[in-house]
Amino acid sequence: MRTGYLLKNGCVLSMDARIGQYNRADVLIQDSLITAVQPNIEVSNADIEVIDASDMIIMPGLVDTHRHMWESLVKTAGTNWSLPVYLQNLYYGAMGSKLRPQDSYIANLFGSLEALNAGVTTVLDWSMPYSSEHTDELIRGLQDAGIRAVFAHGVPGETMYWNRESKLSYPENVRGVKERYFSSNDQLLTYGLAIRGPEFSHWDTTVQDIQLAEELDAICSMHVGFGSWGSVDRSISRMYEAGLFSPRINVVHGNTMGMDEFKMLADSGASLSVTPEVEMMMGHGYPATGHFMEHGGTPTLGVDVVTSTGGDMFSQMKFALQAERSRTNEYLLQQGEMPGELGLQASQVLRFATSAGARALGLEQKTGTLTPGKEADVIMIRTTDLNLFPVHDPIGAVVQFANPSNVDTVFVAGKPVKREGKLLHVDLDEIRRKATQSTEYLLTQYRMSDADRVVFS
Repeated sequence: MRTGYLLKNGCVLSMDARIGQYNRADVLIQDSLITAVQPNIEVSNADIEVIDASDMIIMPGLVDTHRHMWESLVKTAGTNWSLPVYLQNLYYGAMGSKLRPQDSYIANLFGSLEALNAGVTTVLDWSMPYSSEHTDELIRGLQDAGIRAVFAHGVPGETMYWNRESKLSYPENVRGVKERYFSSNDQLLTYGLAIRGPEFSHWDTTVQDIQLAEELDAICSMHVGFGSWGSVDRSISRMYEAGLFSPRINVVHGNTMGMDEFKMLADSGASLSVTPEVEMMMGHGYPATGHFMEHGGTPTLGVDVVTSTGGDMFSQMKFALQAERSRTNEYLLQQGEMPGELGLQASQVLRFATSAGARALGLEQKTGTLTPGKEADVIMIRTTDLNLFPVHDPIGAVVQFANPSNVDTVFVAGKPVKREGKLLHVDLDEIRRKATQSTEYLLTQYRMSDADRVVFS
């Protein structure tokens, strides 16, 4: 049995300011941990495999702070959907409510493998299970995939959206789920709550939900400040004045928050998950990346829904970067000026997708940087592929040029889950077969608009 790996002579992007960046260095992984990052590491232990990384960029695994993982079963269905059309097709008694427990399992397994294949080693799964059996199977799907994840436990889709007077309490089994699956922090899966928040439930319910998350020491994530209602609601201000914010609070989208509310959010230590591609497409509003940064915050990134976009973070980094550059450039053009040095840098966006994401999910002690003592969530990106070669700026290469096909190797907590471009220890044909069965079943229960133009295979 291998006890470790020495990644030799790679271009190392540690994302740790104390360690920095190396054009050529080594990363030593022993058991589940990173134990050294420096040039010219030598080992004599025969149980440590030496991997030639001379044509690779070595960096932390990517962190997705907001994804509805089950939607892997309806991938590509929503490329022309606005937010209301998306909700009508997947919630309110539609597709999402038809999932059987076994469908939930294969959805989360399949979605997690898609993420791992793309170098995403950590994800917050914003989940809305319909029963305790669904909850069990959603968690089992994450476990069997071997991904690091926050299981953000929500309420069913029919009660999640558009019912502001709802006083529905969280399922009584929440504490039992925490005790049964998440009693230890020394594991790949941790627990969170996916609450409706003040724009989708009664104010008293929001307060109770946040207090429950505090009791459970859980990340508390909510959709706030997007769409046509977000700009007038002032939910952030109300929560801030009530003293409800803390670093465990994760706000999703925030496109239409007031400028002062971005400062409130940043000052409180709460996090903001920006999902730029879906937000611009579906009508949430313009991505809030720059506004949050201008008020002292560091945003994080998420894929959100794979009904409408691919499940990789490379695309989200590019969308976040160029959307924000476009916003600031347009302002200068309106003043009769041309931009000089671009304001938002690729290095900042890479931080959003690694260390900032880990901090937002309460996992900064475990992942997000290549720091000795942290768990070895590491990816290796081939630089000889035609879309990357030759690499003059490795950070720019990752953020603006790379895609999932360039991800050669993926480790999660020191365990290889992808090598030489192929996922390990999974029968993809069998998983595709089961995913197809679940999708075909779901389509017998609910026919999505334009579903006759979608191929599920």
